[in-house]
Order: sequence, then C-alpha cells, then structure tokens
Amino acid sequence: MPKPPPSEELLLRAARLYYEEGLDQSQVARQLGISRSYVSRLLTEARDNGLVEIRVKYPLATNQELQDCLLKCFGLQGAHVLAANGLSYAEMLNRLGMLGARALVSNLRPRDVLGIGWGTAIHATVEAVEVQQSLQVQVIQIIGGLGTLNPEIDGAALTRRLAEKLGGSYRYLRAPLIVESSAVTAVLLREPTVREVLTLAAGARIALVGIGTVDPEYSSLLRAGLVTQSELDRLGARRVVGDICCRQIDREGKIVDIALNDRVIGIQAELLKRIPVVLAVAGGIAKAPAILAALRGNFVKILVTDENAPREVLRLNDIAV
Repeated sequence: MPKPPPSEELLLRAARLYYEEGLDQSQVARQLGISRSYVSRLLTEARDNGLVEIRVKYPLATNQELQDCLLKCFGLQGAHVLAANGLSYAEMLNRLGMLGARALVSNLRPRDVLGIGWGTAIHATVEAVEVQQSLQVQVIQIIGGLGTLNPEIDGAALTRRLAEKLGGSYRYLRAPLIVESSAVTAVLLREPTVREVLTLAAGARIALVGIGTVDPEYSSLLRAGLVTQSELDRLGARRVVGDICCRQIDREGKIVDIALNDRVIGIQAELLKRIPVVLAVAGGIAKAPAILAALRGNFVKILVTDENAPREVLRLNDIAV
C-alpha cells in the first residue's frame, strides 16, 4: 500500500527548521524522528507546493552618471538606472523588477494609499517586493482590468498580491480597461463603486505604473488583445508614441485626441499628475520614445529603468552623455 503524502504541517515544520533555524538535514531528521532522505523529500515538496520560495538575489548595479543626468534634465524626485549590459530582455525585466521593488518600498510610509497599474514590468516589481506586513498599505487598482486575457499581469491580481505582501487592504476597480464606446465609459463612470474607487485612486500618495509603447514587439495592449495590429498602426499614424495608465500620449507627453482615450476606464491623466509620488518602471530601448514622452508630460516623479533606455531618451532629447 503506497505511503500517504506528508501533511502540510510536516512540510512547514521541516522547512522552518531548515530554512529559518539553519539546521542541516541530519539535524532536522533527528528532531522530527524521520530519515535524512525523507527530510530531503519534504523540502523538495515544500518548494514544489509553493510553501517555500527561493530567490537568487542578483547584485543590482546601477549607472550613477545616467541617474544624475535624468535627475538634472527632467527634475525628477528619483532615478534608478539598472546597469544592464549583456542581459537578455527577460533577465533585464527580472532585475528591473527588483530595482523597482527596492525603490517602491523605500518610498512607502505606514498606512499609505498606493495606486497600481498593470503590465509586465509592474508584475516583475510586485513579485520582487518582500513581505512588509507592518506597512499596512491600502492598494487601489487605478485602471480597469483585462478580464481573463492575461490574469498574471492584470491590475486586479497585482493589487491583491501587493496588498498581501504589504499587510494591507485592497480595492478592485471592477470594470474593463477598455470598453466599446465613450457612451459605455460614461455609464460605467456613473456607477457608485467605480466612482468610489477612482476617487480613492486620485487621493493616493504614491502610484506604481508602467509605460506602454506602440512598438508591436513590446506593446502590452497588443499582447493582451486589447488592440489589433492595425489599430496599433493607426495609433502610430496619429503620432502616439506610448501610454501611461492606458492614456495615449504624443512625443511631447500630451494626451492625443483619439477615440481610444475616451474608451478607457481608469484614473484621468491630470489626476495622475497630482499624485505626489508616481513611480514608473519601464525598460528597453524600444520604450525610450514613450519614456521621454511621459517625462516631458510630467507624469513621472521617480523613474526605474535600464541604462539602454535613458541613453536613447537623452539622445532623442538632444542631450549628449
């Protein structure tokens, strides 16, 4: 008869003794009255079941020269530039998330109200945040959701995950990110629950957002199925270079007068600008035009990026480095 699987309690006891108390596997075996080989199996199952998370903490080297230049040129409150030479895009995004998490936590205060957007860079940042239960931060979803299209990077999932890590509460914005028409937008914005959450979002002290691009290879909107390739091409033809909180902006950071902007459910651009600390996480040379636009539009107070993006940002802005 096969041996029954170990209980979760036993998995947790073995993991705590090994990872938290620093006992070796032989010592854990003696304390629990089991074999050393069984301890090894328990530790493997604890990891496989998500009871234990192991992370490799890479050194996060930064480029001080580019940080200083961004601060001087754009009047930012903070700039964090990852030294990313030789990294693949996936590796860069992972470490960018770590740098973003560090910047976020260093700017949080106990019982803060924090607004959060969506996207791959925000997902990487939230995943890298270490548990800070004492902060008791209220996390507010500031733009509508993707539904079932890509739940991992959706604002609702990120809102809940970050609130759990920060020991706080959370509020969902229970509406789609992009709706069929401006008429639908108007109806949803009159809904009491939607209006209440957006009011909370506008009152946040800090916001964590990404910066989108119209480059098809890196467009989150295209990847999430919210726009088609032809629609993305039309955005470029209308001089859109990217978006912040799904508000499409031109190279000067101005909101472009297009129908898509009227179909977005989320915080208004002018209200986003009034949030005291807007921390944007975005990297990669393809995002440089959108990052520059967000900086020119005064949407961003703290920028977390990699060194390839700001070099191109400064070149586009006619600033030699």
